[in-house]
Amino acid sequence: MTEPTPGRGRRPRSERRRRRIRNRPERRFDDGLQHERTALAWERTAISGVVAGAVLVRAANAEGLSVFVLVGLLQIAIAGGVLLWASLHYEELHGVLRRGDSVVHPHATRLVGVTTIGFTFAAVGFAVVTGVGQLLA
Repeated sequence: MTEPTPGRGRRPRSERRRRRIRNRPERRFDDGLQHERTALAWERTAISGVVAGAVLVRAANAEGLSVFVLVGLLQIAIAGGVLLWASLHYEELHGVLRRGDSVVHPHATRLVGVTTIGFTFAAVGFAVVTGVGQLLA
């Protein structure tokens, strides 16, 4: 082990990373790979949110509806944040399972649920606005 850098009180980042990798368990928590399935589910959810937001931005931009462009950009930002969180949180799941704690995160689940409902209403609103606009044109 190296001594902490004087004045900083922390080990270099590369040493902290090596220590974290060294402390990983030698065997998987379960053969069903629960934490991998959970992490992949969060990543799939986030990626689908980014794609849906991008589609909304493109369609709203083509129709000239700037409010819906902003809604789509907001959806991309939130889904991107969930994707980043899921990838950073993956390493922690092993410890959570060993302690016997739940892998469900109520705040993250609520955030994804509320934003999904909100953006679904926004997409329906966009469809109604563009449909009415085409009928009146």
